[in-house]
Amino acid sequence: MGTSHTLWELVARRAALTPDRPVLLQGDRVLTFGELHTRAERVAAGLYGLGVRAGSVVAWQLPTRIETVLLSLALARLGAVQSPVIPFYRDREVGFALRESKADYFAVPGEWRGFDHASMAHRLSLGLPRPLLVLNAYEDLPDGDPAVLPPPLADGSSVRWIYWTSGTTSDPRGVLHTDRSLIAAGGCLAHALRLTPADVGSIAFPYAHIGGPDYLIMLLLYGFPAVLFEHFAMPGALAEYRRHGVTVAGGSTAFYSMFLAEQRKDPSTPVIPTLRLLAGGGAPKPPEVYHAVVRELGCQLTHGYGMTEVPMITMGAPDDTVPNLATTEGRPPKAMSVRITDAEGKPVPTGEDGEIRLRGEAVCQGYLDPSATAAAFDGEGYLITGDLGHLTASGHLVLTGRLKDVIIRKGENISAKEIEDLLHTHPGVAEAAVIGLPDAERGERVCAVLELHPGTSPLTLPEVTTHLRTAGLATYKLPEQVEVVEAMPRNETLRKILKYRLRERFGG
Repeated sequence: MGTSHTLWELVARRAALTPDRPVLLQGDRVLTFGELHTRAERVAAGLYGLGVRAGSVVAWQLPTRIETVLLSLALARLGAVQSPVIPFYRDREVGFALRESKADYFAVPGEWRGFDHASMAHRLSLGLPRPLLVLNAYEDLPDGDPAVLPPPLADGSSVRWIYWTSGTTSDPRGVLHTDRSLIAAGGCLAHALRLTPADVGSIAFPYAHIGGPDYLIMLLLYGFPAVLFEHFAMPGALAEYRRHGVTVAGGSTAFYSMFLAEQRKDPSTPVIPTLRLLAGGGAPKPPEVYHAVVRELGCQLTHGYGMTEVPMITMGAPDDTVPNLATTEGRPPKAMSVRITDAEGKPVPTGEDGEIRLRGEAVCQGYLDPSATAAAFDGEGYLITGDLGHLTASGHLVLTGRLKDVIIRKGENISAKEIEDLLHTHPGVAEAAVIGLPDAERGERVCAVLELHPGTSPLTLPEVTTHLRTAGLATYKLPEQVEVVEAMPRNETLRKILKYRLRERFGG
């Protein structure tokens, strides 16, 4: 389709190329690329009538619906600055996002899943320097005549998006993106996955997540549709996957595990007969999960590495080798420079672990807080991720953990991910999280938190250490503590395990 500088330009190009081809599927509803363009422009005209202009800051906290995509594209047509907020956030996080972004408008779903978002919006508005215009955008979007609209902006390099990193023990940070950075990320994802117009994708995570536009851009570039899930839960979601003949599914490692759990209920019948590829990122992928997906679901699995600041860093390709797909996060695209450095920021040799730093068009412009931006980039413009890993001779990236996830026991550095990967090879372990806990004698002790498959007897510390010894783990890395939980604490976006909650629970 050539190079597009803005998201709206991409929408217009695709609508002209394949106007009658479907793009969004939800229940009985089907929206074509042509209708996506036409309806989004009418919504833009309605928003224009309410005073929204280029540069207006519009926050929205909406579930994954066709209307949400239309509103977001309408804002892109106007050149507004939009600030998506995850629907599960409440007063503290939402109030923080509204204050920091200096939002003029706030679009909410009214009452959704038992919570009154409109009341929260009005309540929060009272505490802001200037009142918000609150829009109920669940079903009835603003509508108008596109003849009133000024021409679309041609500049894709201005900040038009404020995404929020999920807060754990501190306030979230506003991450600044442009149309060009999002298009660069979505384009790299589409290219890596080798998708075609015959595919049917799926968005089972919140569209307000950075993965939302990432995925939409892939649809626009390759001209295929995706099924939207307003609320994803197993096994209820399976009917929609089957109904629409989904060929590509995923989201993150937690989603892979959910598909596997459903498949294991009846191994003789494919859980989604049309499925040919699981793809995702956002959380570590143990090699055993890759092998289980290929073996039991009968499809390929490609996993990648991304973050709110850089939606697409590396991605596995479906035609790559089994060892690379199982043990790496894939390769970066040509436009992404990955540098592995020591603690002083100096590059380390290929194959040696270090901190991952990134530079490229998909990298964000920084944060709303200028001091956070200054601290996040080095003198050569590389984003300092805080993640650890190494590049192989073939250019594949291997993640080995996070700086804050390294356990220092008696002066020795221990990678939590190495132990987690080995724990996942135990037949009784469904999920594993390894954390460091304060210890007067050792500095930190290694604690393995386990979620077990149904029917598995609780694993004891001797059983766990025997399994890890047999798997070849060095003695000094063996856990001193094992805890079994019914369910891991997770966030609501890509279902990442919240290790800080485990540290709080077991660190006493």
